[in-house]
Amino acid sequence: MSALLTVENVRIRYGTLEAVRGVSLSLDAGETLGLVGESGCGKSSLGRAILALEPIAGGRITVDGRSVHALKGAELKAFRRQVQMVFQDPFGSLNPRLSVGGAIEEVLFVHGLGGGRKGRRQRAAELFDDVGLDPEWLRRYPHEFSGGQRQRIGLARALALEPKLLVADEPVSALDVSVQADIVHLLKKLQREHGLAYLFIGHDLAVVREMSDRIAVMFQGEIVETGSSDQICDNPQHAYTQKLLSAVPDIDRALS
Repeated sequence: MSALLTVENVRIRYGTLEAVRGVSLSLDAGETLGLVGESGCGKSSLGRAILALEPIAGGRITVDGRSVHALKGAELKAFRRQVQMVFQDPFGSLNPRLSVGGAIEEVLFVHGLGGGRKGRRQRAAELFDDVGLDPEWLRRYPHEFSGGQRQRIGLARALALEPKLLVADEPVSALDVSVQADIVHLLKKLQREHGLAYLFIGHDLAVVREMSDRIAVMFQGEIVETGSSDQICDNPQHAYTQKLLSAVPDIDRALS
């Protein structure tokens, strides 16, 4: 079976700076690949390129066998239904002048989903329930919610198009530790229920391990190590991976 997502020798440049240097990776349907590395290593740029939000200077990205950066017009719009992004800052990704229900209904309207206005409202209520929020809150505005609740709203909006792949770019890094755990559990629940694949981008190796089947470690624009979550975390081979692991707090030791 061919991979859902394939990244082949991709390069991304900003002027003379090569932010991503010949990266290759793949992701199967229903799988979670963690992409971990420090800020500025190129992982978010790669995530945006996978959604065709960032141009590439070389290489190829395919989703379901279709070259992402060759898509235009109606084909690109259809692609947006397959791949969605969950952002680090849930407040910044929501329109403060639009109710949260309106934000979800707008996505459905643009893509011709949900039927008429009543159908779109019903679908928004179903999505809110799916992510553990009260549908009665759909008329509220983003500032009326906590950070964790806003991230759930972002997930509901992303799920509205019934995607196959979610690119989650540091989705819990701005949240308190207890809230992080809730969102991680929700992501796993949604994956089971909807058969989602995740590219889970982060810098906290403990969180990435909890979420991921496999992990790719990115350093200075390159993938330096790839393996199962247990292989990467229990037997790291690259010096940078070892450095990341040394920064993970030892909770048991701290409590002893």
